[in-house]
Amino acid sequence: MSFHDAVVYQVYPKSFKDTTGDGVGDLRGIIEKVPYIASLGVDYVWLNPFYPSPGRDNGYDVADYCAVDPAMGTMEDFDELVAALAEHGISPMLDMVLNHVSTEHEWFQRALAGEQRYRDYFYLRPARGDGPAGQPILPTNWVSKFGGPAWAPFGPVDDSGRPRGGEYYLHLFDPGQADLDWHNPEVRARAAEVINFWRSHGVRAFRFDVINLIGKTEPLADAPAGTDDRLVYTDGPLVHDYLQELCRASFGQDPDSVTVGEMSSTSIAACVDYTNPARRELSMVFNFHHLKVDYAGGQKWTLADPDIPALKRILNDWAAGLQAGGGWNALFWNNHDQPRAINRFGDPDRYHYESATMLATAIHLLRGTPYIYMGEEIGMTDPDYTSIEDYADVEALGAFAELVAAGRSEAEAFSIVHAKARDNARTPMQWDAGAGAGFTRGTPWLQPTNAARINVAAEEAGGRILPYYRRLVELRKTEPVISEGDYAPWEPDSPDVFAYIRTLPASGVGARTEPGRPGDDGATRLLVINSFRGHPTTVEVPSEFLTGEVLIGNYPARPLSPVMTLSPYEALAIIIRTTTRL
Repeated sequence: MSFHDAVVYQVYPKSFKDTTGDGVGDLRGIIEKVPYIASLGVDYVWLNPFYPSPGRDNGYDVADYCAVDPAMGTMEDFDELVAALAEHGISPMLDMVLNHVSTEHEWFQRALAGEQRYRDYFYLRPARGDGPAGQPILPTNWVSKFGGPAWAPFGPVDDSGRPRGGEYYLHLFDPGQADLDWHNPEVRARAAEVINFWRSHGVRAFRFDVINLIGKTEPLADAPAGTDDRLVYTDGPLVHDYLQELCRASFGQDPDSVTVGEMSSTSIAACVDYTNPARRELSMVFNFHHLKVDYAGGQKWTLADPDIPALKRILNDWAAGLQAGGGWNALFWNNHDQPRAINRFGDPDRYHYESATMLATAIHLLRGTPYIYMGEEIGMTDPDYTSIEDYADVEALGAFAELVAAGRSEAEAFSIVHAKARDNARTPMQWDAGAGAGFTRGTPWLQPTNAARINVAAEEAGGRILPYYRRLVELRKTEPVISEGDYAPWEPDSPDVFAYIRTLPASGVGARTEPGRPGDDGATRLLVINSFRGHPTTVEVPSEFLTGEVLIGNYPARPLSPVMTLSPYEALAIIIRTTTRL
């Protein structure tokens, strides 16, 4: 097996299963549910951070990289989890948050105490003087991704709020998350030590959080007026050097290692370089461009219908671009930072099953490695919250306050946050229809709202979404055209249908035909059709596929025809099989 035919299941530990009754998920809860995870047929379980943390950003402010948060369990629990997964041939994938560290971490605390060694772990800079209103001009004009300036006073402040020591530290995220200075060789060595610690506990797969931010170009410079400041500090050339060094010093020493990088505001060209195997940087990358097609004017905290032609264009460009450069994509709709895709791109009220399964088909049959976020496989939706008090996430609460301050009514502000909040994905896993959704016997840290109708027990008893996901996972392992075939778009100008053709030459992986072209070359071909509309649409079917086999679909089988009318959110995959199945 390679990561090409693998599937990754993402678990947000805080919301997966609570075994203590405190309302917060824990490692023993994941152990309890290993048989369920194994039943999906997945190969890796990506665990969001479970390290000690003050929780300002739900665990992404790490206070100790090499320990388990007592609220989550113990190191013995973790080792037991690794062993339990291994019994089913599943590997854990750990989240490495190495761009920044909690201000409560020992490193930052020792920097605050004046130890020069640790001061050099961070970006500490003086103000550049005073502005016209007497306010300090911060070291750069960068904006925190959570709002406000990206610089905070380092150490105690005076009555005016200025640091008594005259220095500010960089935090591209929350002020409780201080950016680490990767220009310092010791920081890079400590990062490798963290990875090697978890390698010693049997971990061979790692997900790197916002890893393309580690190569900030020195000297740190202002973003030119009118430009996006992210362009100044993202995808710097040093990221490649640092990843190659990290690979040599840690995970690259394991022939079976698998890595994925979360890439913030990235480009296809950069991600080709990150993932081309010859460069020995990463196995695959996440990008988020396809999840911004419902951002009005490119701004997250807005309401807009998704731009389906733009979505298609982005998915196609990334599939074709990474293929051309020998790179590899991590395929996903959902994660802990995104509202549920079924609410964004489907219709969970009228076409719950159809929306969920169409979205799954669209990415599971693409070139790349698919990721399933917990609950996605049963069609979990955004929660039916009615008040900002229902949310806990620092980003959502900050956005609500900023929207109101900008003149929106509280009702308007809430409607926007309700559509875009990260907590939409963080509600507890809905195991059954009972109190606490089967997640906890206590009070859950976030409230589930529709577990009575959407839960694992109901899907196991007679649902259709969960079996469909299991079939998609199985197909990636049994149909080489899915895991290794070339990609080409089909009907790219359709405003409603995302369709593509996968092609695997008869001579196997590495041989090249013209993907998507009819022919008698003995290649196996797969036509994948996905309607992103809640009304009937039409699509042309290439003539050679009219005698093909329907591999999977979310509506009852019917005769194939040159022009097919698709039902709302219909998905259909047709294969011409001329090679031996696995």
